Amino acid sequence: MKLFGRSDEPQTDPVIEKLREKAIGADVPRHVKEVIDRELELLGRIGSATSEYTIGLSYIEYLLSMPWKLRTDDILDLSRAEYILDQEHYGLRNIKERILEHLAVKKLKMNRKPQVLVVDDEEIVRRNMTHVLTRENYAVQTAKNGYEALAAFENTDFDVVLTDFKMEKMDGLEVLEKIKVRSPNTQVIMITGYATINTAVEAMKKGAFHYIAKPFKLDDVRSVVNQALEKRIVRQDTRGSVLCFSGPPGTGKTSLGRSIARALGRKFVRISLGGSKDEAEIRGHRKTYAGAMPGRIIDEIRKVGVCNPVMILDELDKIGQDFKGDPASALLEVLDPEQNTHFLDHYIDIPFDLSGVMFIVTANIADNILNPLRDRMEVIQFSGYTDEEKVKIAGQFLVPRQVRENGLADTPPLFTEESLYKIVQEYTYEAGIRNLNREIASICRKIAKHVVQHAGSDGPVTVDPNMVEELLGPRKYYFEVAEEQDKLGVTTGLVWTDIGGEIIFIESARMAGKQELILTGSLGDVMKESAQAALSYIRSNARLYDIPEHFFENHDIHVHVPAGAIPKDGPSAGSTIALSLLSLLTGRPAHREVAISGEITLSGRILPVGGIKEKVLAAGRAGVKHVILPLRNKVDVEKLPSGILRDLRFSYVERIEEAVELVLRS
Repeated sequence: MKLFGRSDEPQTDPVIEKLREKAIGADVPRHVKEVIDRELELLGRIGSATSEYTIGLSYIEYLLSMPWKLRTDDILDLSRAEYILDQEHYGLRNIKERILEHLAVKKLKMNRKPQVLVVDDEEIVRRNMTHVLTRENYAVQTAKNGYEALAAFENTDFDVVLTDFKMEKMDGLEVLEKIKVRSPNTQVIMITGYATINTAVEAMKKGAFHYIAKPFKLDDVRSVVNQALEKRIVRQDTRGSVLCFSGPPGTGKTSLGRSIARALGRKFVRISLGGSKDEAEIRGHRKTYAGAMPGRIIDEIRKVGVCNPVMILDELDKIGQDFKGDPASALLEVLDPEQNTHFLDHYIDIPFDLSGVMFIVTANIADNILNPLRDRMEVIQFSGYTDEEKVKIAGQFLVPRQVRENGLADTPPLFTEESLYKIVQEYTYEAGIRNLNREIASICRKIAKHVVQHAGSDGPVTVDPNMVEELLGPRKYYFEVAEEQDKLGVTTGLVWTDIGGEIIFIESARMAGKQELILTGSLGDVMKESAQAALSYIRSNARLYDIPEHFFENHDIHVHVPAGAIPKDGPSAGSTIALSLLSLLTGRPAHREVAISGEITLSGRILPVGGIKEKVLAAGRAGVKHVILPLRNKVDVEKLPSGILRDLRFSYVERIEEAVELVLRS
């Protein structure tokens, strides 16, 4: 019957039916299918003209596009991985070694035979199951009752337990309960000839993975055990620490992550977190909001199409925080291996397993990362490169890349080693190699222009030091220390910044005044306190240095650190400030080619400081000849490569009195 031209039979929505067919064929977990079915049923009851209808369609399509089970198989060939890392990155030996250790552990875990325990009071059942499971390459043990089964757990961590339901002294349910208390990740399969719905439900409630009724086929047992082990393989495949690459810009942190993905045969994802202030960037928005979107973690996984990529979270130390939430705290659930198996993005609103993702975090200063977040990471420190390392990196990687990118592959210019040293020492001043890459690119562009304007010119160009100066202009950087004179009240210090090691000059001056200590140079609180401590030490020990005890009366002392627009902080300059003041007050000029780093106490002790490699590299760049460090930093220097220590002399002190004779002229 038709009424007003309409059929009274319910009309099916072709869009919904198409989605339903797609959902039936999709390889998604059961709990996701249940959500999709519920959403489809809801869409069928609302009109297609409503905004909720469009939101529901987008939501279902997004769920179906997620790689819930798709994953790439890791290539666990250590020789291949080592070759790739060496081909794409020079040096970084300790870091590469850590990556190879990670692969070795993963390979051992994946090659471990699954451990299966068969618990049954019938010998024929134990023998048959042992036979069929051993052929599947499982390590099988047997027990004839619950007590033997629990005793076996004392020595072996079993992945799967098959236990009979009816046994003397301790039945299968009790065995199940005790195993789940002792080893929650062990999958327990119940087998019994007294199968009832009630017993099956009870076993499942207590955590059983499956329930098999006797008589059973051995193929069925094999199939169920394989299913139980799938969870174990996924779980052990990826669990481990999150790596945090910390170091100055341009030292290869992000590019090394890309190489790790290539070595593993995984997809690569990079997410830049610098400046992120909204928690929704990590967790997404509720789907009911207009314009709702998933968080960047889930969205990048959907785009890459697998659930186990290598994911770089770049610039984590520059993450922000405002009234929209704290994205750094939201990352706790992402990066914690104990929580990220059920990561809940607000948009999809279904737990997603992130344990398959290999997370690598990068930061310039790891100490700036939220403490609970940093506690979940293994921090690997990237140090700056020596001049020799930069020249080799330029010759092996940067020059060939810029030659290709600037169209010079047919007539590649030849960069001599001397020209590369000149670029490194006179046109760049950095811990990494970014500016070095820019200067080489600039030279290649100028050569490309010359080649085009003078077509048919003879052969490839040889870039020598003279041509470098001709193409790049006058030198940009000088050796600050080597080209300066010794001065009264001016000492050389070594500090560590987020872009690597730097040298600083501490200048002190005394003038008539009212006992005021003036501190300038954009100094932080810690550095100001170091200056106060240094002055207090000198005032309390004035007689030791033949300084008038009332030298501060009717005078002001001004301590300045040049480059006043750059913020400076930290305790490392305490000893440098003390020696600058002593130079001023004793009238003894300080050796400019001698640099010191160390924290000073009120009693004159010199305490150890960090960033030793970066500071030593900075000393070498600046032309320092003699480096003075706290005695307890001696072990840090001994770990450095011999190439870094060349042309430098080291002294180690425990008290400021020892440093005075080394820094101040007689």
